[in-house]
Amino acid sequence: MRSALLCLLILCFFSCKPSPNQESADQFIKGVYGNPGTLLKAGYSFDSLGMNAVFVRSGSLNREFYETSRKQGVKIFVEFATLNGKEYLTDHPDAWPIDEKGEKSPPADWFMGICPTHQGFKESRAEELREILSTYEVDGVFLDYVHWHAQFETTEPILPETCFCDRCTQAFATSIDTEIPGATIPERATWILENVDPEWRKWRVDVLNGWVSDMGKILKSQQPSAKLGVFHCAWYPSDYDSALYKTMGLDPVALAERADVMAPMLFHHMKGRPTSWVGEYMAWLGKTLELEKTDKPQIWPIVQSHNNPGIVSPEEFREVMIQGSKFPATGIMMFSDQSLLEDREKIKVMKELYSKGRPE
Repeated sequence: MRSALLCLLILCFFSCKPSPNQESADQFIKGVYGNPGTLLKAGYSFDSLGMNAVFVRSGSLNREFYETSRKQGVKIFVEFATLNGKEYLTDHPDAWPIDEKGEKSPPADWFMGICPTHQGFKESRAEELREILSTYEVDGVFLDYVHWHAQFETTEPILPETCFCDRCTQAFATSIDTEIPGATIPERATWILENVDPEWRKWRVDVLNGWVSDMGKILKSQQPSAKLGVFHCAWYPSDYDSALYKTMGLDPVALAERADVMAPMLFHHMKGRPTSWVGEYMAWLGKTLELEKTDKPQIWPIVQSHNNPGIVSPEEFREVMIQGSKFPATGIMMFSDQSLLEDREKIKVMKELYSKGRPE
């Protein structure tokens, strides 16, 4: 009798337990990035579109949107503009990134970065994050603009050398225990680039890693179960003369050690790449982070539907959604809500793919 009962229990366990594929489909994150509230105003509901998550800019987060999203059962992730410093620079010119000529580095197209070692700016960002977390219980915070001043969302990147302000060069000198010679910024910058360039590049990466770690500590101290995500430039290490590391100050492996979720920005149209590049990059990232051996961090890429530059067709949008959902993705988000409302065929594409669990 006991033997028969045991067999029955085993059979019940395996018949009731979802298959790995079903588990993956149930947990796969399917979201929209930007100001998803525009979809609500247009008469849509998130759940009817197959979404289970929203990725909302912090400036678009409000109580009405928050409550509606919760009622519709979607996870709420907040984008946090980390090193986008245009507004702060108006009253704090000493935070302006300085180039190797000792001059203020001009805006990189629409983006204006900031000196990451400016303590006042970091404290202001930390306070902004604390305020968001004290007002809303969220499922995660995604750090955006985590890079030194530059522009990468284009076929012709803008890659200035920064920052050589006195604050940065002094902090760097302390880190390598060496006095930087030179009476002027150009003299000190020249010496650094000619004599200790590898150390300089590593220090810049460490500065950004410090930002990610510090913002993560604030998040976990206030909402321990919330995920820390990082939007990051999706370049290969050798692209643009190794600009990902040398200029942007990014090391994907180091970011993966600090983040719960990495969100490569796979904007194929902005970067003049074919749709196949999306899947190729995902495969490269999975191999680089050895994600066949671990489930951390999770990878939720953001793909482009946004019509700039030019037009992203519904067919292109479908393809990048499918490509971006390949291993090692455990979620995906599309940019942007505006593009969906401009072309309702894209809404049909998204709804169809999201209804499958994992777009394929």
